[in-house]
Amino acid sequence: MSKREIIPVAKGDGIGPEIMDAALHILLEGGAMIEPKFIELGEKVYLAGHTSGITAETWEIIRNNRLLYKAPITTPQGGGYKSLNVTIRKSLNLYANVRPVVSYSPVVPSKHPDMNVVIVRENEEDLYAGIEHQQTPEVVQCLKLISRPGCERVVRYAFEYARAYGRQKVTCMTKDNIMKLTDGLFHKVFDEIAAEYPDIENEHWIVDIGIALLADTPTNFDVVVIPNLYGDIASDVTAQVAGSIGLAPSANVGERYAMFEAIHGSAPDIAGKNIANPSGLLLSGINMLVYIGQNEVAEQVHNAWLKTIEDRVWTRDIVKKAAGQTGYTEVGTKEFAKAIVARLGQKPTLLKPVDYSQAVVSFKKPKLTNVRNDVMQLDGVDLFIANGVLSANELGKKLEQIAGPEFRLIMLSNRGQVVYPGGFPETFCTDHWRCRFQAAAGQDRPTHAAIRNLMVRVEQDGLEWIKLENLYLLNGQRAYTLGQGQ
Repeated sequence: MSKREIIPVAKGDGIGPEIMDAALHILLEGGAMIEPKFIELGEKVYLAGHTSGITAETWEIIRNNRLLYKAPITTPQGGGYKSLNVTIRKSLNLYANVRPVVSYSPVVPSKHPDMNVVIVRENEEDLYAGIEHQQTPEVVQCLKLISRPGCERVVRYAFEYARAYGRQKVTCMTKDNIMKLTDGLFHKVFDEIAAEYPDIENEHWIVDIGIALLADTPTNFDVVVIPNLYGDIASDVTAQVAGSIGLAPSANVGERYAMFEAIHGSAPDIAGKNIANPSGLLLSGINMLVYIGQNEVAEQVHNAWLKTIEDRVWTRDIVKKAAGQTGYTEVGTKEFAKAIVARLGQKPTLLKPVDYSQAVVSFKKPKLTNVRNDVMQLDGVDLFIANGVLSANELGKKLEQIAGPEFRLIMLSNRGQVVYPGGFPETFCTDHWRCRFQAAAGQDRPTHAAIRNLMVRVEQDGLEWIKLENLYLLNGQRAYTLGQGQ
């Protein structure tokens, strides 16, 4: 008999312990050669004084075993606690979040009976970097970080996934009509990598209409690769459209580690009531078995689950989705698990059985483009100033005097909109101003020393600068955006 693989298991918070007990019972009864090693993550750990929600000892267990099977956890409200999910993904380099979304129609009611979409979500960057600051009494900031390596890894993973599983098309979704540098980079990298896969169709959609089309005509999509925040929204929307968010699994994968979890939350309002659906977590566990090479067990458990819902043995969330239907048996979490175990060895007849005999467990390491030798030249500075007293015209004229011989004031913008020179009095302004300076006529490119001197002059004139952003040319091309209306 093969040696059992040790799997770190976190039962989580809220409904987590109930659905994890159910999922593990099914997997083990199905013959999974795993040995759960229970660890504590989440709310209790946060409240015990560990602000990250995880201890050093737990990190060591996860890193030694390279896997984590995790139920939903609760991040305490207030206190500045950070999401442990994001911490784990970033710390372990789990750059791809893979979320298959399948319709189980006609068993589970769905407007799209043929829906079968895989969302491949970038998992480490974007606004989920969680870098936020209170800039002025009126304005807070969240930094959106997109890197070329981050884009290349997840986009290539999406194409490799499509090729490995015989899928025909990869769709990219961004908002690069507005965020031309960040989302623009994601789209640019997508186009570059797509050219290396001529056997796979590719397309790009602006994310707002793209997600709308996912909800309306999901059969037009196959694999969707998408930045972090949009991907979270898109996968929840598609899961709900398909039948229930409670049925959706999730795999977080990197080059060395992987984490498997359901996409739904800890639902504390129904915790302890034996009514939660363990399906999302169970299906994530099935994906985990494929990842560690236990394909036969994964196939048997998955088909037993399909047979159970086909036999109309349902938890409450599916019953609600099927409002008006008859002939079903509503069961609790524990009873649902027992029903699946009773059907091990059976296959569905109405729904399509799964076949994991050829399932791929890993892809080749993504190659990354080295751009670190690209030439960046300083071209100016955006100096951000707190001001709740002066008008745009008053502040602009003051800063023109402060600019000195090295600089000229190009513009003031407020919340991205140019308000000086030539702004409109109707434009609403907060106390947070972006002041763009570039070299004065006849001057060479600005230097860091000149920028420091500019900041001293701003201080000496009684103004408070908040932060600065250097403006650069990248290989001779402008690497910053114009102000809205500039």
